[in-house]
This record gives sequence, structure tokens and C-alpha cells, in this order.
Amino acid sequence: MSDTSHKLYTAEQVRGIDYAAIHDFGIAGYKLMCRAGRAVVDVACESFPEAGRWLIMCGPGNNGGDGYVVARLAVAAGIDVTVCSLIDPRQLKGDAAKAYADWQAGGGEVASWPLPENDSYDLALDALLGTGIDRAVRGEFRGAIAWLNQLACPKLAIDIPSGLNADTGCVMGCAVRARNTVTFVGRKRGMYTADGPDHCGSISFDQLAIPAEAVTEQSESAGKLLTMDSLSDALKPRPRNSHKGSFGHVLAVGGIKGMSGAIRLCGEAALRSGAGRVTLATDPAHAGVINLDRPELMVKAIGGEAELLAVLERDFVLAVGPGLGATDWSGSLLKTCIESETALVVDADGLNLLAQQSLKDPVYRDRWILTPHPAEAARLLNCKVPQIQQDRVKAATAIAKRFGACVVLKGCGTVVADVSGEYSLCPAGNPGMATAGSGDVLTGIIAALLAQGLSCFEAACIGALAHAQAGDFAAAGLGEMGMIAGDIIDALPGVWGAAGL
Repeated sequence: MSDTSHKLYTAEQVRGIDYAAIHDFGIAGYKLMCRAGRAVVDVACESFPEAGRWLIMCGPGNNGGDGYVVARLAVAAGIDVTVCSLIDPRQLKGDAAKAYADWQAGGGEVASWPLPENDSYDLALDALLGTGIDRAVRGEFRGAIAWLNQLACPKLAIDIPSGLNADTGCVMGCAVRARNTVTFVGRKRGMYTADGPDHCGSISFDQLAIPAEAVTEQSESAGKLLTMDSLSDALKPRPRNSHKGSFGHVLAVGGIKGMSGAIRLCGEAALRSGAGRVTLATDPAHAGVINLDRPELMVKAIGGEAELLAVLERDFVLAVGPGLGATDWSGSLLKTCIESETALVVDADGLNLLAQQSLKDPVYRDRWILTPHPAEAARLLNCKVPQIQQDRVKAATAIAKRFGACVVLKGCGTVVADVSGEYSLCPAGNPGMATAGSGDVLTGIIAALLAQGLSCFEAACIGALAHAQAGDFAAAGLGEMGMIAGDIIDALPGVWGAAGL
């Protein structure tokens, strides 16, 4: 596997790789199509070994051509195949036309849409629309997708589920809901965020033996899919000759009266993520009791800006926002943190206050990380939540450039974006993490990684990944319904241990 195997591309960038492979490296387009077909058949046979009757739904363009290649190879493997096309296959051009001709030459037939309702299949393969869709699915294709989705058998999407936007992960009116997707040439970023994971299911990738040199130009501006290897690449085992001062000091600021739990979760997550020391700067109302059952946390009662300034004379990484509230006390503490020169993570109420402030005066700063969920992101960009979700990578990048920050846009397929335009997607995590306090845990993790010397982008990427993996570890033992934020903290040592740390 080449070092580009976890890069993320737009549909246009994938077409650029395809073009380079064909025109610069002399690989025939039909040869690539046949390699793609072989990859699909191999995954389908491995994933569904008992499936003896396949339905392959074909549309126009090369995605339909892939379907005909799959059909030909499946028949050669002894599988009973029904091919249905939503267009007259004689209209196909180029490599897709050749794929159809080879299918026909081998005695293959093509059924017309719609199919009889009483037919049954063991596996349905989607080769209808491919990556080029940029508008809502309509007409017969919409009906075919709805019909496919209601079939009792599992579905496998070829390259991408039809109706899913390859760049944004948004459903374009309707989309095939596949159990497996086999994608090729380059990973499409929309498959890993927004609606993508729900519609792609388990994703298999095959680069089709395209030389790495053909990918280089498009890879320069591509994103990155975070994996467990990312943890061990960024973090190394600790030297034996270490002490608590070697791993930084996090100062977590927040926890107005009645919201002590948020800042406590943040602080404990920082401890469980390797920070040498963690201090909570919080409301005097609960400062004396907040650490009673977690004595490793230090606490400072902060009545206002002056007391926080006195604490900031020491060397800290700051995390501000969990349970911060929206009072004058809250605003003054946020302002003090932003005006400091230390590295800073802002979350929760801190983001909402920042959004209000930025409407009056632009706020721009070096060395800080913003961790919004979609609603907070919409406030930061002064827009509506659907606009954020329509293109999550674009939204995260826009926030980064507006504030000079690294941004972690939370949600399905968390996006990490930097002011430079660099971005990563986190494929881990689960709906059980949609619970109060989960974001506070993420803030503590990221702050701890900053304190240990990672750059803002590294800390944001590794923090988002570790948080999501811990959520998956917790869900594996507890299920998703009953998870709470503390379960994510409890699972963190297992994540670091799995990475050899």
C-alpha cells in the first residue's frame, strides 16, 4: 500500500489522478476499469460468500461500465447474475461501451427497468450514478434508488453510493444505503463525513496499482484520513528519565456555579491524556469540593479577571469554555485567555461568547484551537446550521481562516482544518458519544496534547482521533444507548495503550 492510501480527495482530484494514470503513465482506461471490477468481485465474494445470486444495477457513464465488468467477472466465478440498466446500454461511450460489449459478447443479457417485484437476490450492487452527481437525484433514478434500499438483501456500492455527494457527504435528494462500498483510485472525502458513513457502510479501497507518481500532484492539496497509526506516528513512548514537568501543565478555565461538572470532565480528560499537571480555574462556589474524588486535580478559585491574570504568570496551556456560562465573569475570563500569549483551546460557552464578540470586532490569534459542534460553527460564521452541514470541510476551513485558528468541527466524520487549508477527517466515533460532556472531554484531551509539545494541528487531529476511538472502545463494552462522557475518559488509557504509549 502506498503512502497515499489514506489521502482524501474531491471528485475532481480523483478525475485528475485517473487522467494522469491514463495519459501520463499509459495505463488504458479499460484496464483500470477491469482492475476496479476485479476489486469489487473480490470484496463481494469475501464479504458475502453465501450470496449466489447477484443483482447489478447499471447507469450511464463509467460507473455503469464498472457494473458490466463486475457482472462478467462474477459469472466467470460461477455466480448467477442479473444486470438491469436504467438506460439503453447502446448509448454508452468509451470504456463503458467496451465493458458492455464484452458482457454482451459473453452471452450476458440486460434487463430493462423496472424489474419484476417478485424476484429475490442475495446481493444487490449499485453502479448507477458514480461520483459526478452535483444535483438532486430525480426521475427513474430516484425510484430505482428507493427500490434498491427496500430490498431485503445487502447492498454493495461500486465506487460510491449513488446519490451521495463525493465531496461533501450530503445526500442529493436520495442515496443508496449500502452495507459495503468498494472505492478506487482515491478515497472520496464525502464518504467519511456528514451522511457518508451511514450510506457507505464498510469501506474498502483499491488504488488499482496506479503509480504513486501519478497521484503526487493531486495529493499536495488532499486531506488525510486519520487512523490508529496516526497516534503512534505523532506520539512516542516516554523516556524513562521523565518527571511531571516533562509533560506540561494544563489550566482549564470554566465551571460557573451550577456547571462544575463540565470543567471537571475537561480536567480529568487532560490527566488521562498524559498532561503532567492539571489545574482547574473555576467559580469559588465549588472550588473547594470539585476535586474531592479526583485529588490529582489542582484547583484555583477565580473570582474575576485579576485572579486569573495572577495565575497566568505561570507556564500553562489553556483550555477555556466548558461550563463557562455567559455572564460578565465568563466574558472577562475568556478575554483574558485570548489576550494571553499561551496556546489555547476554546470550546462550548467560550465559542458562543467568541461568536458574539467577533460580530463586533474581528478576533484573530496565533496558536489556538476552536472545537465547535455544527450549531457553534454556525454562530462563528453567522450562518445557519444547514449551511455548515452542506460542506463540513469548507465550513471548518472558513472558520480557521476567519480566526487564524485550527478548527475541530465535531460531528459524524469530525473535520480538523488549519488556516493553511490542510485538513483531516476522523472516521471513528459513534452516536453514543452524543451526550452531555463529551465535548468537554475532547477539550481536555487536546489541551493535554498541546501541553506535551504537539503543534495545534497535530494536537487537534490526535485529540479528535483518540476521543473518537475511546468512544468506540466504550461502546464496545457498554453499548451506545447508555454511554456517558465519563465512559470516554475511562476508555482513554486503552486507546493510548493500543498505540503503544
